[in-house]
Amino acid sequence: MLRKSLLKFVLLSVGLCLLSITCVAVPKPHVIAFGKWISAKWPNATGQKLLDLKVRPLFVDTRLKEYTTGTPHELTDRLFVVRRAFRVNDILPTEKADSPRWQWQRGGWLLVDRVTGHVSQLTLPEFDPFYSTASWYRDYIAYCGVSEDGKKLYAMVAQVGRRKAILKKDAGEPAGDDDPDSECPPPVWERTPMRVTFLPDDNQKLVFSIRSRVIDVVNDAEEPEE
Repeated sequence: MLRKSLLKFVLLSVGLCLLSITCVAVPKPHVIAFGKWISAKWPNATGQKLLDLKVRPLFVDTRLKEYTTGTPHELTDRLFVVRRAFRVNDILPTEKADSPRWQWQRGGWLLVDRVTGHVSQLTLPEFDPFYSTASWYRDYIAYCGVSEDGKKLYAMVAQVGRRKAILKKDAGEPAGDDDPDSECPPPVWERTPMRVTFLPDDNQKLVFSIRSRVIDVVNDAEEPEE
């Protein structure tokens, strides 16, 4: 009788132990949510004109992580990307104020993981937060990039998870207009065959075919090679 009771106790203890380990192994689900839209202003290239901007907070488990703008893009059922917005203190050293003078700005793109709740900023070579207009397809992003000295314009394609761009093609010189997103319209994606078209200006059309992370230039008068 004592042996049976002892055996039951051991089995019960082992069961509770296994149950405890299983419970610990199950990750706690995270709640990713956007707050209400906020009407804001941000400056043009010269800073002499204020433009309208819609921003909203991004919460992870009710905690504010970032401010965002625009529409999110779903990469997978687990990952999505969204454009970042942030505020900078615009007070000059010679100005005296009791509180910061906040000014909204647009940033790059954020990668959000619904499972881990992790929010990180994507590294996008030559991406200009003011002039670059992004176009997403799957985990690829296409945009017109601007060199650091502001003298060169590039047709760019990057892929999430890769540090270096998979395409960087000279597209001429930037116009340097005062308005945002003015260097070129959003690139246009096609599914079959998968390719992307850039129109930096009215006289230039750049078409690139993507095959397993390899970019090929497509002649307008010909179809992509097999």
